[in-house]
Amino acid sequence: MKITNVTEYEAIAKEKLPKMVYDYYASGAEDQWTLQENRNAFARILFRPRILIDVSKIDMTTTVLGFKISMPIMVAPTAMQKMAHPEGEYATARAASAAGTIMTLSSWATSSVEEVASTGPGIRFFQLYVYKNRNVVEQLVRRAERAGFKAIALTVDTPRLGRRESDIKNRKFKPLCVLILQIHFAPNLTLKNFEGLDLGKMDEANDSGLASYVAGQIDRTLSWKDVQWLQTITKMPILVKGVLTGEDARIAVQAGAAGIIVSNHGARQLDYVPATISALEEVVKATQGRIPVFLDGGVRRGTCERQDVSSLSVVTSAMMSPRSSRQLGFQLPLL
Repeated sequence: MKITNVTEYEAIAKEKLPKMVYDYYASGAEDQWTLQENRNAFARILFRPRILIDVSKIDMTTTVLGFKISMPIMVAPTAMQKMAHPEGEYATARAASAAGTIMTLSSWATSSVEEVASTGPGIRFFQLYVYKNRNVVEQLVRRAERAGFKAIALTVDTPRLGRRESDIKNRKFKPLCVLILQIHFAPNLTLKNFEGLDLGKMDEANDSGLASYVAGQIDRTLSWKDVQWLQTITKMPILVKGVLTGEDARIAVQAGAAGIIVSNHGARQLDYVPATISALEEVVKATQGRIPVFLDGGVRRGTCERQDVSSLSVVTSAMMSPRSSRQLGFQLPLL
């Protein structure tokens, strides 16, 4: 079967991946309304094409936080990629580097910051959750900085994990995360960035598979003060990931954020929130050009449809494509 676009990988993934792994990658929260809306909102935006303009020479290069990349498309953070393929984050890092763009490594990756750095040169950001134990946060940030990572993408929309019903149904005997990490591909498949850290045990819970882990470690008191605190422990710029309103965008600017990622966590957190493309204009207007704004979610195609041009026309700085790497085991969004 010849693959002609990113979406066609879904059928292959559903066929090849264990059901619980596929469901983890592909599902959203609760009714999954926002999961569908992330895509449907793009379909409601139409081109107004101009004609008779010389397009024989096109330059898609841009800069993100001062780093030049080949196109306004980056790879968003995706947890536990080795569930889909033994190469996991290694392959994503190599592919992003070869494409001349930025990879954002999930803190819940199955390859560590050092291992990803060892794949060769490349511009890489590190996605971060803030934990109750601030020493853990400092260790993660400093490891990423030593490994050559260039920015922190601070996820702020996860005070607790979203209710992902596919994961709940798959958890008949063990929490999803325990099962897939212990059994799938290799018994030593782990969240590599946490090796050697005392994070406690993942016990049975009534939520989706990672809920007990998140409930015990993610700091639900996270506030804007923590954005400022992070700036005291690292020289890396802080991108705030999970902003959907103009009000929060203005506070992010005031808190010293270096940029905003408009994101609804791939529709995996709170259902019935706007699609990211629907929230983008409000956020961009609120920042008044003071910091760059990036879009995360719903992107499946390039200019063959509306998606790249639709979001870039709202003066966002670049897009991040999560599902083309999370879903389907596909290692680079070819958009």
